[in-house]
Amino acid sequence: MKLLFSLISILLFSSLHAEIPLKVSKVADNIYALKGELNQRSKENYANNATFGLVVTNEGALLIDSGGSYLGAKQIAKTIKTITDKPVKVVINTGGQDHRWWGNSYFKALGAHIITSKAAYADQKKRANDEYNGLERFLGDAIKGTKDVYADEQFENTLDLTLGQYTFKLIYAGAAHTVGDSFVWMPKEKILFAGDIVFMDRLLGPGPAADTASWMKVFETMASYKPEVIIPGHGAPGSLKKATEETYDYIKFMRSEVAKILDNDGSMQDAAKIDQSHYSYLKVYDKMAGRSAQAFFSQMEFE
Repeated sequence: MKLLFSLISILLFSSLHAEIPLKVSKVADNIYALKGELNQRSKENYANNATFGLVVTNEGALLIDSGGSYLGAKQIAKTIKTITDKPVKVVINTGGQDHRWWGNSYFKALGAHIITSKAAYADQKKRANDEYNGLERFLGDAIKGTKDVYADEQFENTLDLTLGQYTFKLIYAGAAHTVGDSFVWMPKEKILFAGDIVFMDRLLGPGPAADTASWMKVFETMASYKPEVIIPGHGAPGSLKKATEETYDYIKFMRSEVAKILDNDGSMQDAAKIDQSHYSYLKVYDKMAGRSAQAFFSQMEFE
């Protein structure tokens, strides 16, 4: 009887703490989005609560963002194996948020060359201890193996890159969700990997950069390339129209509403009452709307 109870307990524990897989979306021939869940970081998702990009070339694979932890990177690698046997030759970190770069050590050990913007490199170093402590709280023992390994190559504003039959343009246009967010443009395919510049399917927060005016300008720069498909930092691949509605328009709306409150000497409590119900269809709306409003207010109060 005791043995049966123990077996049931193990099975229940396993089901409660089962790994949450990444969902693979084929965007075009050899081009994929690897989508994590839209909720908070957890030991079940290894801090892979984000979307990653993969391009398979005849010289190896290029990965956009390495995952939120060592086990997160291992999960990404396992998912890539279901698509191709080619090794990951290049990893691009699109920013300083944890799920963009804390998996670097895993891919570095496999021989990948890692690239990021100079601004993201500095941001990663500046916030590494805080990010690690946060990951430890969310992941518990699932943080094992995670180390701060930084990019081999940094670029100032743009970098042209060729791998196999594909060409890429890496562009840093200023602070967005984090101060070092960049995007990856594939000019021939008209496909763009946006990192945390674009949130789709879930409500965004102003982010560590705390500069939503700059974020709007960065989005406008990105949009000027007229991508046909955007792989966002969070959510499923979609159109520029959808990205605009769920990222740019939301930021614009919140900035406008908070500006009205500030013009009338209003308070943070007034900001929390902003009617954001137009965006209530987005994931984590109930958890994020109030916090997002307060963050917009805190930032704009001192602009």
